[in-house]
Amino acid sequence: MNFNHRRGEEPEINLIPLIDVLLVVIIFLILTTTYTRYAGLEINLPSADAEQHAEEQSNQIDVAITEAGQIVVNKQALQGNEVRFIAEALTQAANGRKDPTIIISGDAKAAHQSVIDVMQAAQSAGYSHISFTTQSTPQQEK
Repeated sequence: MNFNHRRGEEPEINLIPLIDVLLVVIIFLILTTTYTRYAGLEINLPSADAEQHAEEQSNQIDVAITEAGQIVVNKQALQGNEVRFIAEALTQAANGRKDPTIIISGDAKAAHQSVIDVMQAAQSAGYSHISFTTQSTPQQEK
């Protein structure tokens, strides 16, 4: 029996083809990856302030929306609920003031479309500052 081990050349791993394949895969991934930039909504939430300044109150237009869909601008009911009528009423209520704040007070059961109509009317009249009023619910006693 011959127990002599042959000392031959040890196998050699060639890394150059491996690097070439990895570079091709990386280039393929870079070229096929889509970069999508999602547009985020910029929402400025109103802060609760107990005191309102007189200048802020004078630059406001109050719009109320009833459950039935009736729209009231500065305590004057509108005859029509179309966007153009609302825009005319907002322009008249502004009395030439530049960029007043539109305060929308909608009934909890008012149609969503009525609120959207008021927002579209404000946009078509050129007013970009819109705010919504809410009523805090009383906490139940335990």
